[in-house]
Amino acid sequence: MLTKTEKHFSILFFVIVLIELLIGSLESFQSLHYFAKPAIVLSLILFFVKASKSLSKFIKNLTLLALIFSLFGDILLMFVDKSPHFFTFGLVSFLIAHIMYIMVFLKHRNRSMSFIGFMIFLLIYAVGLFYLLKDGLGDMLVPVIIYMLVILSMSTSAYLRRAKVENVSYYLVLFGAVLFMISDSILALNKFYQTIPMSNFSIMITYALAQYLIILGILKITVTNSKV
Repeated sequence: MLTKTEKHFSILFFVIVLIELLIGSLESFQSLHYFAKPAIVLSLILFFVKASKSLSKFIKNLTLLALIFSLFGDILLMFVDKSPHFFTFGLVSFLIAHIMYIMVFLKHRNRSMSFIGFMIFLLIYAVGLFYLLKDGLGDMLVPVIIYMLVILSMSTSAYLRRAKVENVSYYLVLFGAVLFMISDSILALNKFYQTIPMSNFSIMITYALAQYLIILGILKITVTNSKV
């Protein structure tokens, strides 16, 4: 399924992720965290630019914007201990990234496909999550609700690609979108509900996998459908 270039990049990518996870668990190397964490998405940006030459300009540009705003979000969230505003700006950056992904995914929307069942499942999940978060949100109540609606829309738009792209592209993107939702859920629970053991590890693993799978899935469109 993976090309030679994709295999080589995958090794490099997960080495970077592993380095970030190791740095996160060693206090004496915390300063390297400011380089390792952004390197995860930065490596995806460089890989995508190189591998996306046959993609349409629409998909390529919006995907790049999603990655760039994700990178901004990563950087901003590293400074939340300096000011709560960094968390808000980081939230906005990721919200924009999700909107870019939504636009990319909807490019291949299957208009004859019903999303009601999937959306009901996501809403049940979101209501349960919100129930746990609501008492700790304070001034972040409205921003978090907006963010939750956007990420639910992102997962739904990924779901709606079925039968419009090949299965490998469809499932990579869908699994990536769901993992993104899980990563953000863990982050929210850890910040607004209660401390989760090894939260940094679980957030980073799910986040890195989410971005990796989404980008790989988008790139697979070039293999399966040259008209996009």
